Amino acid sequence: MSKTITSEIKFLVELDENRVPERLTWSAQDGGVEQEDAKAMMLSIWDSKVQETLRIDLWTKDMPVDEMKLFFHQTLVAMADTFQRATQDEKMADTMKDFCEYFAEKLELKK
Repeated sequence: MSKTITSEIKFLVELDENRVPERLTWSAQDGGVEQEDAKAMMLSIWDSKVQETLRIDLWTKDMPVDEMKLFFHQTLVAMADTFQRATQDEKMADTMKDFCEYFAEKLELKK
């Protein structure tokens, strides 16, 4: 029997008096990350019992809108890439990538 290895990723959220995130930090010891600042995060977890995605979407109140648009675009591109690797569905992955291009064009993200 092989030995089980565990790895831990931590997220810390500092909230203001209204429970709005002021600061996000994350650590991943295996990746050499220790309390790195972040302005936003999106976490999706699949609950197979109820066939539902659970989500945590957080951003700090000082996250600039232009950075939020880039964050969303890059997240969508990464999701298309992950979808392709996970399903081998090239046609749908290409459709998702086309949408990413459209998204970037409409937000004038491409120079």
